[in-house]
This record gives sequence, structure tokens and C-alpha cells, in this order.
Amino acid sequence: MMTTPHSPKKSLISRLWHDRAGNFGVITAIILPVAAATAGVALDFNQMVQVRLALQDSADSAVLSAANALAKNNSMSDEEVLDFARKFMKAQFNNAVPQAGNDEADVPAEEDPLAGAVGNVERELGVTGKTVEVTLTTEYTMPTNGMTSLLGWKEATVSVTATAQSTPESKAALSMYLVLDRSGSMAFTTDSVDTAVSSCVNYSAANWAYKDVLPGRNNYINPSNPCYVKKMAALKAASATLLQQLVTADPKSERSRVGAVSYNDSTQAASGMAWGVSTASTYISALPTVPTGGTDASGGMKAAFDALKSSVATEKTAHAAKGNTGFERYIVLMTDGEMTGNSSNWNSTIDNLVRTRCTEAKNDGIKIFTVAFMAPTRGKSLLSACASSLSNYYEPQTMSDLVKAFEDIGKAAAKASTLLTN
Repeated sequence: MMTTPHSPKKSLISRLWHDRAGNFGVITAIILPVAAATAGVALDFNQMVQVRLALQDSADSAVLSAANALAKNNSMSDEEVLDFARKFMKAQFNNAVPQAGNDEADVPAEEDPLAGAVGNVERELGVTGKTVEVTLTTEYTMPTNGMTSLLGWKEATVSVTATAQSTPESKAALSMYLVLDRSGSMAFTTDSVDTAVSSCVNYSAANWAYKDVLPGRNNYINPSNPCYVKKMAALKAASATLLQQLVTADPKSERSRVGAVSYNDSTQAASGMAWGVSTASTYISALPTVPTGGTDASGGMKAAFDALKSSVATEKTAHAAKGNTGFERYIVLMTDGEMTGNSSNWNSTIDNLVRTRCTEAKNDGIKIFTVAFMAPTRGKSLLSACASSLSNYYEPQTMSDLVKAFEDIGKAAAKASTLLTN
């Protein structure tokens, strides 16, 4: 039966539609829970993203640390490695997400939100040595807020997987060339006192012009107390620290080859590449205590590149003769100034030539570490551009910082290769 305009049903609907009294309350009652639930979901989604990032970072740190631990101690059992990784991850995660629960190392499984973490350890003997791989998969269930609960969503679970590899025996196969500044400013003092002597001539930019004045003559520089360590002495100490890292990694001098060259406004004869660190160490020790001259690193960089570039078979042949199936190539470039050539003014042509040498080396696969020791702005800019990455660039301002920089470079070159693979 068709409903007519005068039917009771039509009349009821019409009256309800046209009667506005109370409609706002009804609509609000319908929309408010939906709006609240939507806001709750948005808040919980943002929280899930933050928690997942924290969980991934914690798992990544855990497998990296576990792989390093296993590389240093291959006698660890698989379960010991995984237990190490779980505890490390839990500590990191609880630090990032305090509400995650009890941060004690040993708690009942029902109180540990990460108790379900599972992992795997693989050990494989390859051409470069024994490769170990540590994998960890875990999840964390977080409660939702009250607004989201209106939709019946009481909790949310996030899960992550992290994997790291380590190849301990690949650490010492390397060829390294040190390109070191021996210009006049390397005779200037650092902030460190030389306790071995009571007094000395403390050179600086202010008195360097009078360095050759004889005793008894006007402007002669008198020895003074205390005596400060010169930059060159600091460089020798720092270089010795770097070379010691290579000795520690390769005590039999079978996987490390090192060369060195020094420069001022010209390039001095180089030590050449040799097994172990003795040849380079002797060369560096013989650098003048009070060096002179301007600054031009282009020749030193050319000498290093010519010795290490892939088109020259010398290094590859030498390593192959020792049974090294692969090796890394490194250049360490150090200066305390800007490129001036045989003058006291910055020379853009020399600066650009050094940059070109650095680019050639990096394009050939050579990794470059740079150290701008108490250097001016243009010197820092050059060496920052030459470094293979930001982490390969150092700008120490003190002798202790210089020694630490060279130590870090030695460790980076000699350390085991441990990396995330997920």
C-alpha cells in the first residue's frame, strides 16, 4: 500500500524532522564517542611509532654488541650470545620507554614484556675469515588509552627484527699512507707542558719572524719556563699511538702495510710502503723538531694515491703473497694550516688541487681520514671536504685531542667489521 502525504508514518517523520528541540543533544550523544575514539586512535598510533622506533634501536644495538662480543670471544655458546643480546636490548628499551616495565636483568617471564624475544646465531668460515651473524626478533604489547578502548581495541603489538654480522679476521688486511704536515707552524706550541725540560724556546705566530736571530742580538727569543710541547712533537706522539693500534691488530706484520710522506711548501722524499709499522715509524721520528716552510699537501696526496691506486698492482701483489685475499686502502691526511705554498697567504689553486687529489682517491675506493689540528677555517674546510665521511674528519684543538684522534683512526682501520644487515 503506497504511503500518501497524509499517512501517519509520513506525518510522524515530518514532525520529528521539523521539531528541532533536543536534536543537538542527540547528535552530540552520537558523535562524541566516535570523535573521542578517533582522537584516541591518533594518540595511540603516534605512541606506537615512537615505541617501535625505540624497540628497533634497542634491538639493533643489542645485536651489534652481541656480534662484537662473539667476535672477541668465539667460545661463547649460542645461548650465551642470545642471552647477552636480550639483556642488552631490555636495558636499552627500558631506558627509552620507562613505562615498559621492570628494568632488572632477571625477572619472571610474566613480568618481562620482552621475554618472548627469539634469536639465532650463525658461524660460517669464509674466504675472509670466520663470519658470525646474530639475529634477534622481538615484540612489545602496549595498552591503548581509554578513548581507543571505546572501539574495543585494548592493546597494540609492535614487532621488529635486527641482524648484525661480524668478520673478525678481516680486520688487519690494510695498506695505509700517512700524509703529514711539517710546515713552519708545526713548530708552534700546544697547550701541553713538556715536563721533560725546565725551559725552551716557545715559538708562536707572534715571535716566529725572529726564530733565526742569534743570542745577544735584538729580538732574540729567550728560552722560557714552562716549556710547551710543540705541534710537531704532538704529531709524533699521536702517530705512534695510531701505529700501535696496527701493531696490536697485526703483531706479526703480515696483514698491515704502511707508508708515510711529509710536506711543507714542497714534498719530501717518502718512506715508501712496507710491511708493519717500523719503516713509517722511523720516518716520522726523524721529522725536524722545529720545521720550516709553507704548506702544500698536493704532492703528498699524489704520492699516497700513486702508491695505493687500484691500477697499480704493487699492494695487491704484496698482500696476495701473504695470503690476504682482500685488503682496505687508507690515506691519513693531516695539516695544521691552510694551503699557502711558499708564502703566507692562502692559495686557492693549491687548495683546489688538493681537493682534486682527494676526489681521485675516493673515487678509486680509497678511504680518507683527515685531521685539521688547530687549523684555521680554510684548513678545516679543505680537510672536511677531503674526508670520506663526516665520521672520518677530526679537528682537534689540543695535544690530547690529537692523540685521541689518531688513536681512533688506528682503531677504525684495524677493528673487526661489524655491521647491521637488516
